[in-house]
Amino acid sequence: MIDGFILSLFLYFPEDKSEYIPAAISFTIFLILCIFTMRFIVRISRKEEAKAKELENQIMSEQQNKG
Repeated sequence: MIDGFILSLFLYFPEDKSEYIPAAISFTIFLILCIFTMRFIVRISRKEEAKAKELENQIMSEQQNKG
């Protein structure tokens, strides 16, 4: 009984649905920024992966030339 009361204190559903508009706008902006950030991180990660692969191939070829 008391748990339901405590949880209901944090819930707020406005009667005027126009109060959802600013929240929807800010959510959309942050979602778009998160998507661009994730794509940026993936792009950088792929470049770093290519550099690491190239370095690995260089080291392996040097070891084969010595052996």
